Amino acid sequence: MTLGDLFPDGLSAWQIVLAIVSVLIGWLLSRFARKGVLKLAARTPGISDSVSQLAARFTQYALLLVGIGVGLAFLGANVQPLLAMTAIAVVVLILVLRGVADNFAAGVLIQSRQSVKIGEEIGIEGPDGVIRGTVQELNGRSVILTTVDGLTVHVPNAALLTGVLVNDSRHGARRSDVDIRIARSAELDLDDVITAITAAAGDVDGVHAREHPNVRIAAISPERWALTLQIWHHPLHGSAVISGTVRGVAEALETAGVRAVVVSEQGPPPLVPPEPF
Repeated sequence: MTLGDLFPDGLSAWQIVLAIVSVLIGWLLSRFARKGVLKLAARTPGISDSVSQLAARFTQYALLLVGIGVGLAFLGANVQPLLAMTAIAVVVLILVLRGVADNFAAGVLIQSRQSVKIGEEIGIEGPDGVIRGTVQELNGRSVILTTVDGLTVHVPNAALLTGVLVNDSRHGARRSDVDIRIARSAELDLDDVITAITAAAGDVDGVHAREHPNVRIAAISPERWALTLQIWHHPLHGSAVISGTVRGVAEALETAGVRAVVVSEQGPPPLVPPEPF
C-alpha cells in the first residue's frame, strides 16, 4: 500500500489546513483530557497513582489517534485499509492484553470500593492453602502482600476480586482462642479457676479491655476440664499477644497450684494415646 492508494489526486489547501487543524485540536484535547483524568483520580478516594497514570495515558493516546484519523479523513484518505489494519491490531492487542485488562479493571473496582487498604491484613485462598499477609501496595496488576514469615506475595487483582477475601483488619480487632486443659481435683472449683484465668489474661499487654476475656467450657471429664480462653487484640499483633497470654495464664495457674496445659493452637488428634490431661 502506497501513499497514492490512500490519498486522491488534487488536494486543496483547505483540506491540508483542516487536516493540520484537526491534528492540533486532537493533540490539545488529549493534553487537557490527561490533566482532567489525573485531577479526577486525585479527588476519587482509593485510586492509586499507577492506576490514574495508566488511565490518563490511555485517554490521551485515544484522543490523539482520533484527531489523526479526522485529519486523514479531511485529506480524503481511503480509510478502509487503515480500518482493517486497525481492527486486526485491536483484536491481537485484546488477545495479548486480556489478562492485563482484567487485572486493571479489577484493580479499579478494588480501589474504588476500598475492600482492601494498605496496611490491612487479609487472607486469600492460595495454591497451598490460605495466604495471610499485610497489604504493602496496590497497583494496576496485583496486590502485594508481606507474610509474617517475610515472604512477598503478588496476588492478581482479578483473583482477589473473584475469590474469597478475608479482611482481618477492617473490624479493628480480632479474636483468638487459647486452649487450656486442667487436671481436676477435689480442692479445685471450676468457677475460681475461670476467674483466675480471665484475670491473668486481662493483665496481658495487648489484650483489649473493652472486650473482656471470656472462658468457654469445651469439655468436662472425670480427669480434666477442657476450656477455651477467648481474647481480643489488635489484628496485626496476634502472635505477640497470644504468646504473652499463654505465658501469663500458665504462670498464674502454676502459682495457684493448678496442674494445667496451655496451648495456643489445637493440633490434629494424635495417633497415640493422649496425655492424662
